[in-house]
Amino acid sequence: MLKLTLKDGSIREVEAPVSAAEVVKGIGMGLYKSACCVKINGEVCDLRTVLTEDCTFEVLTFDDAEGKKTFWHTASHILAQAVKRLYPETKLAIGPAIDNGFYYDFDAPHPFSPEELLKIEAEMKKIVKENQALEAFTLSPDEAIAKLKEMDEPYKVELCEEHAAKGEPISFYKQEEFVDLCAGPHLMSTGAVKAFKLLSCTGAYWRGSEKNKMLSRVYGTAFPKAAQLDEEIQRREEAKMRDHNKLGRELELFTTVDCIGQGLPVLLPKGARVIQLLQRWIEDEEQKRGYLLTKTPLMAKSDLYKISGHWDHYLDGMFVLGDPTDETKECFALRPMTCPFQYQVFLNRQRSYRDLPMRLGETSTLFRNEDSGEMHGLIRVRQFTISEGHLILRPEQLEEEFKGCLELAKHCLDTVGMLEDCTFRFSQWDPANPKNKYEGTAEQWEEAQTIMGKILDNLGVDYEIGIDEAAFYGPKLDIQYKNVFGKEDTIVTIQIDMLLAEKFGMEYVDVDGSKRKPYIIHRTSLGCYERTLAYLIEKYAGAFPLWLAPEQVKIIPIADRHLDWAGEVQAKLEAAGIRCSIDDRAEKMGKKIREATLAKTPYMLTVGDQEVENKTVSVRSRKGDNLGAMDMDALLGKLLTEIAAKAR
Repeated sequence: MLKLTLKDGSIREVEAPVSAAEVVKGIGMGLYKSACCVKINGEVCDLRTVLTEDCTFEVLTFDDAEGKKTFWHTASHILAQAVKRLYPETKLAIGPAIDNGFYYDFDAPHPFSPEELLKIEAEMKKIVKENQALEAFTLSPDEAIAKLKEMDEPYKVELCEEHAAKGEPISFYKQEEFVDLCAGPHLMSTGAVKAFKLLSCTGAYWRGSEKNKMLSRVYGTAFPKAAQLDEEIQRREEAKMRDHNKLGRELELFTTVDCIGQGLPVLLPKGARVIQLLQRWIEDEEQKRGYLLTKTPLMAKSDLYKISGHWDHYLDGMFVLGDPTDETKECFALRPMTCPFQYQVFLNRQRSYRDLPMRLGETSTLFRNEDSGEMHGLIRVRQFTISEGHLILRPEQLEEEFKGCLELAKHCLDTVGMLEDCTFRFSQWDPANPKNKYEGTAEQWEEAQTIMGKILDNLGVDYEIGIDEAAFYGPKLDIQYKNVFGKEDTIVTIQIDMLLAEKFGMEYVDVDGSKRKPYIIHRTSLGCYERTLAYLIEKYAGAFPLWLAPEQVKIIPIADRHLDWAGEVQAKLEAAGIRCSIDDRAEKMGKKIREATLAKTPYMLTVGDQEVENKTVSVRSRKGDNLGAMDMDALLGKLLTEIAAKAR
């Protein structure tokens, strides 16, 4: 008999061997019908998995993140099967589950049109109705490569040949006539995918490199119930209205220009003002917390990056000025990070334990050579500005300083209204990939990750673990945020580094006169300002809180005879630091108010005969609320109180 420890801690005994599916049926048929996969000893597995030993056992449904991925992965296979039925000449690439659905990349004669997507959807419905069983099987590497060549699937052959070097069996899944190279897991049959929608077809380079062929990527989403799909479609329609790529351009916050280049957005005056406000606030906030401001070069010789290790680990992501292979000439690179530059502040003279912790902060412009297929509005760009910081400290100061970094980041994210939507990830190294990506010994990594894990647990951080997500020099806490379409990115990171101090010869004189190497914390307080602006546009649908609004007040005189008082109002507001302007166009009041509302201006002040006589203004909010007449003292009191509180 096997003993299975369920999620609630109860023990279930079953006869061995037994499939996970049979175990779930024994727990309840209702649960079996909703099950997507299982977690056995912490590993996500197929319902087809056969159990032979005692283990922990958890049933995962569509309500679980891993369950959703299994469901969507199966939907991607249904999509691929439908495409192969309708367009047999099409070659298959990859088809993973993603944060909010799935996609599949196809090498097709042409991108699929909206009409063709509807045709593919209809074929998918047939496959779902057929309720085809998905069957898993494995082949040896040689057998797998031969089979894929026989199937004339060159992209799958390429993937298989890379995996074959490990000598492990290659996993496939089959549903009726359709066979795909795949590690799984998958649902038991196609019939469970009741509701789905193909969303778009876009171009995507094979393996994300513009050196490779452009493929057709079909995006879709799927749910167990039609009502869930309807809710998702409605959510996506609302997301389109908030999409910073669309709204940011309409509100004239930023633009992009072909002759400047992809991933190099131009911040227009309104967008530049929002980022300026954020930067000034962050710099002041950091100064309050003991940070020293630095300003370092935008580029350096390759020598600096060779010392830090970035030349070996990050060269493909850097913009290089010169020939990196010609050692007879100087070669420069635009900086992709600030750390090796800020270390020079510490190294400027001999340091003692009394100098530590040294907290260095910088509003730092960085450059990263992202693939063109990765570019997206303000979220993924090639030049960006970040609230960069490095703390150089004694080992015994690590926990307290890490806590301070986390508190600062949470304060900043909470102030702008983003913290409530953030999640935390403890990003660790992958011991199986030490030479390709990471520096240091296994012992050093174990020490760093153990220390960081204890700090996070002591601080009560609720985090997930991300394997192979660490920086090459140390583990990190990534604060994650999703855009309106559900795509997740890192917005703030806090990293522990026990390696780079040695590379740069960084030492301090300790209490006993001995020289010791410091620990380093790499951190951001609000992350990338461009990305933050994108998220704020989406969160507030362009209607920024008053303190961040590029224009806070629009003054609207009814007639030319009211312009003098409108000018006095503007002067008093500007003297108090309020950003405002007068709409003196010869247009109807209704149009002026409507346009100011569409521009997301927080407050509109109308000025007519009565307001001139009483030295007041009539106040209206962008929400349409009529706040009545106010004199200047009352108005300034209201505005300045709201700004000081950074009210949302």
